[in-house]
Amino acid sequence: MLTTGIKGYQEEIVTPELCANHLGSGTVRVFATPMMVTIMERTSRLSVQPYLEEGCETVGTAVNIKHVSSTPVGMKVWCDSELIQIDGRRLVFSVKAYDEKGLIGEGTHERFIINVAKFQAKTDSKLA
Repeated sequence: MLTTGIKGYQEEIVTPELCANHLGSGTVRVFATPMMVTIMERTSRLSVQPYLEEGCETVGTAVNIKHVSSTPVGMKVWCDSELIQIDGRRLVFSVKAYDEKGLIGEGTHERFIINVAKFQAKTDSKLA
């Protein structure tokens, strides 16, 4: 059952492909903000996936994140998420990202529960 308090955890090592200079979000060789947001979204999504009905998924709809410290190539980063609000199909998560020296980012992330087949059909109808 989907309830507030569900927690998630994901980690990865910063590689050159995850850096701002590689992604075009900056010119320095540090863990890129878009990649920090990606691990926050992934951690949140995976934390609730086991509690969803068959054929359902969540999609990200909002992020309110601060990136407060840079991380070099080779360092481990991880994210902790917690489901803090459920409003119908709307889910709100508290997310925090860390590297081996401490907090690197934090904020909230919002996701909506969708039926995958219906969502994809509606999206694909834009091509008609």
